[in-house]
Amino acid sequence: MSLGLNLEGVSFAYDATPVLQDIHLNIPEGQFVSLLGASGSGKTTLLRLAAGLNEVSSGRLSWNGLPVRGPSLERGVVFQDYALFPWLSVVDNVEIAIAKAKPGIRKAERLSEARGYLRQLGLAAAIGKYPGELSGGMRQRAAIARALALGSPLLLMDEPFGALDPVNRARLQDLLLDAWELATPRKTIVFVTHDVDEAIYLGDRLIVLGSSPGRLIADLPVPLARPRERRSLLDSHSLHHALREQVAATLVQDTLQRLRAA
Repeated sequence: MSLGLNLEGVSFAYDATPVLQDIHLNIPEGQFVSLLGASGSGKTTLLRLAAGLNEVSSGRLSWNGLPVRGPSLERGVVFQDYALFPWLSVVDNVEIAIAKAKPGIRKAERLSEARGYLRQLGLAAAIGKYPGELSGGMRQRAAIARALALGSPLLLMDEPFGALDPVNRARLQDLLLDAWELATPRKTIVFVTHDVDEAIYLGDRLIVLGSSPGRLIADLPVPLARPRERRSLLDSHSLHHALREQVAATLVQDTLQRLRAA
C-alpha cells in the first residue's frame, strides 16, 4: 500500500443524501495538493474525513497505511475562522499545542519553541498579545503557527486565506510556502480553495471535485519549478493561463452534464 493519504472508493452521505461518491485518490508524503471545486462539491467534507472528524460511509481512507478512525495528532487542521482560544495570548495558544504534542518537555522550553514558530510566521511583535488585538491576517498566521507546532505530518487547510484582503492573502501564501519548503521532512498539505490562481501558485497538483455528489473530475500536475515566486507566474504566463482555463472548462463541462441529466 502507498504511503501518504489514500482514499479508495470513498463515499460519504449525510442523512441519506450523497455528499461524496467513489473517490479514489493518493497523496504521497510531502506533497502539496490544492483541492478545488464548486460550492457543494464536498471539499470540506473530504477534509473532515481525512481529519477523522467524520467517518466514511463506504470505502477505505488511510494515512500511511493505517485506517483513519477519529482525530489524531498525525493530522492537523487549519480552518478559515482561525479557531484560537481568545482568553489565551498568542504565544500561549501555540504553547498549548506543543504541550499536546510533546508532553514531556518543560514549559519554558515549550514557550521558547512557540516563540520560534511565531517569529517564523512574522509575529515576533505580537507574541504577548491576545487574538482580539490582532488583525485577521495576524490571527490566521497564529493559527498556522499553532498547527505547525503540533508537528502533524499531514496538514489539512480549509480555505484558510479566504477571508483576507489580497495583500495579506499573498503574504500568507508566501509564508506558508516558505514554512513548507524549509521543513525537513516536508509536511503533506491538502489545501482547499476557490481561487484557481492561489491553487496553482501553491500546489504540486490540482484536485478538482465535481458536485452533486462530489466526484473526482480532474487531477492535474502543476509543472512550475520550486521554490515558487510571484514572478514565476509572470514568467510562466502561458502555462498558468492554460491550467486556469483547463480547470474552468472542467467545471463548466461537469455543470452542463449535471444539467442535462436533471
